[in-house]
Amino acid sequence: MELQGRTAVVTGGAVRVGRAISLALARQGARVYIHYNRSAGPAEALRDEILATGGVAAVGSADLSDPGQAHRLMQMAQDTLGPMAVLVNSASGFPTDTLADVTLERWRSTMDLTLGSPLFLTQAFAAGLGADHDGAIVNITDVKTTRPYRSHLSYMLAKGGIDTLTRAAALALAPRIRVNAVALGVILPPPGEGEEYVNALAAELPLQRVGGPQVVADTVVFLAKNDFITGEIIHLDGGAGLV
Repeated sequence: MELQGRTAVVTGGAVRVGRAISLALARQGARVYIHYNRSAGPAEALRDEILATGGVAAVGSADLSDPGQAHRLMQMAQDTLGPMAVLVNSASGFPTDTLADVTLERWRSTMDLTLGSPLFLTQAFAAGLGADHDGAIVNITDVKTTRPYRSHLSYMLAKGGIDTLTRAAALALAPRIRVNAVALGVILPPPGEGEEYVNALAAELPLQRVGGPQVVADTVVFLAKNDFITGEIIHLDGGAGLV
């Protein structure tokens, strides 16, 4: 897929990994719609940065803890920047809970944000794509879905659902829409942690270094552009799966 002049929607696209993805797509010539929930300042600053370099970008807010916002968000993006071609489902929470203490409220809120909204965003994307156009969806998941954290149960179950959604949607939407995912390993410190924490994790990897958000952005661009890959989950884990 040629990204020049095509519209890309990035959920959670203003901060952390989402920010790197938004910038990478803009550098490819995509028209980037930056979704945010509470990060209005960073979203507007990123939009202005893209505009200042000759790119095209816009911002829009939606609370994706309510999956009912998904169709509205996609319509807003289309109304602002034109027909969609790429959807990146990056927005997610990272709550702490275990099998012993998870509550129904926490379970529902995590599933709604991390799995429910990507599901209905995918549905809206497919419904809004013109009959004569191709499209690409890239989901952001986690390498730990195969070796779960002990203390992030609802998050892990939701991301495991993203893995299944990726494969199911790839089958359902082929051949017009390709659906892939990027599974993140040691990329950035989690919220509330610093560089020492993530460096200690990286020391245990075969590659012995932190990945950083740019490797994620580069992989998203690769999957968006490559027209013969669908249903795949690329693990950015620094070789963790080998040990």
